Amino acid sequence: MPVTPTPNRRLFLTLLGLSAAATACGTAEAGSARPAGGQTRTLRYQGSAGAVTLPELAADLGYLGDVKLEWVGNTISGPQDIQSAATGQTDFGGAFNGAVVKLASQGAPIKAVVSYYGSDKDAYSGFYVRQDSPIRTPRDLIGKKVGMNTLGAHSEAMLDIYLDRAGLGRADIDRVEPLVVPPVSTEQALRQKQIQVGVLGGILRDKALTTGGIRPLFTDFQLLGAFSAGTYVMTERFLKANPDTARTFVTGVAKAIEWSRTTPREQVVARFTEIVRKRGRQEDTAALKYWRSYGVAETGGRIDPKSFQLWVDWLAERGDVPKGRIKSPDALFTNEFNDYGKGSGN
Repeated sequence: MPVTPTPNRRLFLTLLGLSAAATACGTAEAGSARPAGGQTRTLRYQGSAGAVTLPELAADLGYLGDVKLEWVGNTISGPQDIQSAATGQTDFGGAFNGAVVKLASQGAPIKAVVSYYGSDKDAYSGFYVRQDSPIRTPRDLIGKKVGMNTLGAHSEAMLDIYLDRAGLGRADIDRVEPLVVPPVSTEQALRQKQIQVGVLGGILRDKALTTGGIRPLFTDFQLLGAFSAGTYVMTERFLKANPDTARTFVTGVAKAIEWSRTTPREQVVARFTEIVRKRGRQEDTAALKYWRSYGVAETGGRIDPKSFQLWVDWLAERGDVPKGRIKSPDALFTNEFNDYGKGSGN
């Protein structure tokens, strides 16, 4: 299975590729299927093959009311997903918060509205090596290939923080080679020695660990503790034109997060399996049994400013976002549409 070499790490996050001119011109439409004189009640989105997203779970549980989801395909990465939302190809998209910071700093008219994934003791991404690998420390990664699902997102950020905290200089960090490897192929690439380190999370991680023969070098949970890592975003235009729809969507996702926390895991997995089978896309459901948690840290996915401040500071320090471009993380998100815990939102 081929792996794709990456550009120099100094180009981190440039794969987002939206210029300020493109994003600021207001290309995002205010939703699809708008009733005459009313707010749209249909939300276009991208899904993930063989998985159930929180909006899909919310819809199946009836938490979205008369708001319908319109699947337009599967996303290839978080940065691509929020770019699609920013340009009006979809009505919402989700990505690692650092990618949201980067896109917003380029002038994209987006707001994060609810957290949807994170890291905890059950849901985390790990950087794994083969059991017999000589790699034991951050310095051992110099000159090695690290496979991850996409560049400019969560995994590359974790790798960079891990190396930086170990005291490696920029010259040494640039000698660690991140590679794009599809998540479903990462375990195989690692075992076949096409890469020396592979990033594995969730279902794919647990499946690989069950097989054996690999060990963790570090995990994002070990690195940063429990934290919400990614948010769904909508355009400011959409939120202004469709506040009730946005509120139904965000609160529904919040309720789905809490349902997944409080429902026995076996029942959650059974529900996921039913959802995937009902949508009829010929997807394999076998890996769903490994699901454990969405990893969202805050109740109902409410966004904590700290979820963004970390990345605002880090990206500015790296030079990926001009210092002072984003004066406060509060400008990047809103909890206005999240009614979970506010009476009827429960």
